Amino acid sequence: MGNSLKAIVAFVPSDECQKYLLEDLEEMPVDKMVDLSGRQLRRLPLHICSFRELVKLYLSDNNLNHLPPELEQLQNLQILALDFNNFKALPLVVCTLKQLCILYLGNNKLCSLPLELRLLQNLKTLWIESNCLQCLPEVVCELSLLKTLHAGSNALHTLPAQLRCLQELRTIWLSGNLLSEFPPVLLDMPCLEVIDVDRNSIRFFPSLAHLPGLKLVIYDHNPCRNAPKVAKGVRRVGRWSEESPEPRKRSGAVIEITLNEKPSPPPATKPEPEDEPC
Repeated sequence: MGNSLKAIVAFVPSDECQKYLLEDLEEMPVDKMVDLSGRQLRRLPLHICSFRELVKLYLSDNNLNHLPPELEQLQNLQILALDFNNFKALPLVVCTLKQLCILYLGNNKLCSLPLELRLLQNLKTLWIESNCLQCLPEVVCELSLLKTLHAGSNALHTLPAQLRCLQELRTIWLSGNLLSEFPPVLLDMPCLEVIDVDRNSIRFFPSLAHLPGLKLVIYDHNPCRNAPKVAKGVRRVGRWSEESPEPRKRSGAVIEITLNEKPSPPPATKPEPEDEPC
């Protein structure tokens, strides 16, 4: 079905037209996954909510701005993708899906997150990039199992001190925000493995050498005067990244430390876990 025809049919709210957009998806697939990405949907067809054993639901790249309360029936759902839609607020029904461990909310119009998000205590991955967040919602700091947080391309000026409570957090992407200083709370998070503060306004970097879990720090495209000092073996991406923060001298010559690998930023498309997500 052509995209132009889908766009026209999407304006017609009848069940027949919505079924046409679903291309006769009447029964839950054997793999317990439904991918309705890019279908021009303006509402979620209710019969999807009858697939009570569903584990993965992808609704990316549609025209959704609300979800039906019947979504609560999907209590086995572990992955939910709502990115690239028109949500101005996160539908509260999402917060009833307590088995969720991966939630994609990027590229919407979210200015905040509801306090009910704290109910998702199995959440391990949260993508909230490219929204309208001016501060990181403190409710995120109550997601005790969170391992990966992608909050890039918002308007964040700082991070809440409560973020240090996330002892399981390993990766935080903060590129493309309005940070004028390196977030102090990250200095108190020894288990962090990846820190990305690319494309901010940070002028000075404190030493990160005391963070024992750190493996990668990305700090490119900042007006910084120095590179962050890191422990041996930690990769850096940014200005002076191929130099030692404190160049060693041997027989009067400066020895440069060269990095052979240049890691990539977070992928443009969402990664699919190799194993079961939870």
